[in-house]
Amino acid sequence: MLDFFKTKKSYENVKAADFKQLITNTPNSIILDVRTLAEHKQGGIDGAINIDIMGSSFAQKVAALDKDKTYFVYCRSGNRSGSACEMMSKDGFKNLYNLSGGMMNWPY
Repeated sequence: MLDFFKTKKSYENVKAADFKQLITNTPNSIILDVRTLAEHKQGGIDGAINIDIMGSSFAQKVAALDKDKTYFVYCRSGNRSGSACEMMSKDGFKNLYNLSGGMMNWPY
């Protein structure tokens, strides 16, 4: 009845185990770390590229990415990566997965 209050997410929040499995099963996908460079240097998911969502060139760097690829996006807690997924979806990206709970829930 009040469906108009619900906003449909254009990305999927995924728990760590499923996120890891999806990465493994999705060839040619991109793992995107949207934390700061300092956070990224402290460790993250192997093979991730780092584009800081708080950086002034975030939108420009994301706009240069291939919109047809699948993106696995993460940050420390899942909030910034959720925002990044929202921004990316508005730019035409269709295959976006956000790591629920971010690196705080990544035991691998």
